[in-house]
Amino acid sequence: MDQVALEAALHDAEQRLQAAVRSGDAVALDLLLDDRAVYTGPDGSTMTKEEDLAAHRSRTLAVEIFEQQELHVTVVDSTGVTRVLAGLEGTAGGHPFTARLRYTRTWIHADGSWRVLAAHASAVPDHR
Repeated sequence: MDQVALEAALHDAEQRLQAAVRSGDAVALDLLLDDRAVYTGPDGSTMTKEEDLAAHRSRTLAVEIFEQQELHVTVVDSTGVTRVLAGLEGTAGGHPFTARLRYTRTWIHADGSWRVLAAHASAVPDHR
């Protein structure tokens, strides 16, 4: 696969990930997250793939709105990085939340598909 095709496939994978988060689709998330994936939240806490999937399955984490404001895609060989700025609304642990987050996700390309290996989110002040 050439560079342009890899970047297009990564862009598509990021869009599918956001859609799966919005719909709470743990099956789709399972396919998009590497088994070794670790997510670091804005508060510094970490979550494994299984913990993340469990939160979506149980709806302990429910993201109703994931509004992408920026997306940057970089691919080097079989490694990709997506940088996303997004506005989110939903509930976490039964409590409503609204956040503006900047995500950095590290993806690996293997067996013909992109999977998230690591993700980090930082809170971004709302400029309104």
